[in-house]
Formats: sequence, C-alpha cells, structure tokens
Amino acid sequence: MKRRAAVFLDRDDTLIACRGLPAPPPPGKLGDLVEPSLVRLLPGVREGCEALAGAGFVLVIVSNQGCVARGGGTIEQVERVNARVCELLGGVIHAVYYCPFHPQGLVARYTREHAWRKPNAGMLHAAADALGLDLARSYLIGDATRDIEAGVNAGLSAARCYLLAPEGKWKSFRDVAAAVLGNKQSQ
Repeated sequence: MKRRAAVFLDRDDTLIACRGLPAPPPPGKLGDLVEPSLVRLLPGVREGCEALAGAGFVLVIVSNQGCVARGGGTIEQVERVNARVCELLGGVIHAVYYCPFHPQGLVARYTREHAWRKPNAGMLHAAADALGLDLARSYLIGDATRDIEAGVNAGLSAARCYLLAPEGKWKSFRDVAAAVLGNKQSQ
C-alpha cells in the first residue's frame, strides 16, 4: 500500500481563534477554548483546507489540550470543540489527535509529560501508523515553535514545517496553503 502525504494542523490560533478570547473561569487560562459556540475559523482556513484536501493531502489536526490536565476543561469539552472545528471545515479533516496531558496539571490522571505532548512527535507517529501516512512527504502548519519541533521530531523536513505569525514569517493560513500546494507541484 502506498503511503499518503499529510498536512498536520495545529488547532488553536492556526485553524481557530483563541488568543484574545475571554479566559474561561478558573482554573482555566487564556487561550484554552472549551466552548464550541465560541469556535471561529481564522480567515482563509476553510478555503486553504479545502484546497489541500482537493490536492490529495490527508488533513490531520494535532493539538495540545493541557487545559484538561490543568482543570480548565474536560475531555468531552475538547471533543465537542474538535467536532465543531471539523463541522465548520466541511468534512475535510481525516482525523483529530489531541494530548490532554500537562506536567504542571491539577488533575492527577493527566498530570505528567506524555509522548503525544508537542514538541514530542507522538501524535504525528500515531496518525502516520493509523492512517498509512508518509511523514517524509508530509507537512505541518502551526503557530508555535513547539509545533515545528514536533514535525521535525517526527521526521518531517524543517522546510515542510510552516510557522504562522506572530512567531513565524507566515501571515495567513491561505498563504501557507498556497506555499504547500506550490511545493507539491514543483516535486
């Protein structure tokens, strides 16, 4: 079986707006989105994801959700937010992987380091195994250096890991999607 190329997508502040949302009640923290009604796709995300899926990429969300360990949300809330993101993206997402663990958590069951927690590569490896993905031909789009590190740690070329602003040079998801598509066509 020929392994397929994927685009791994961070969720918060890559696909959906999180920065600047009101903080959930304590012990939550700014940036943790646990309410599906607040999910808003960032500009160009739906169109970019549709174009990537149309070009044959498998789209996989990989997201740290340490809010579960910190007591700011539940697994069920995270899954409802993930379902809303997938709904808004019109069914182009093939799978969602998330890590509820955090080493400084408050919920004992989830308070530890974990192989899935970015910058570790566990989510990407799990997705590659489950979905038959070729990591060497895959890409990653994220908004934090830990996203890029996770991609590189999984075996993706650093040149195939795109860092969105404010930490990176890419200003919009639409521009990154166009760069991935352009890169694929030049191969």
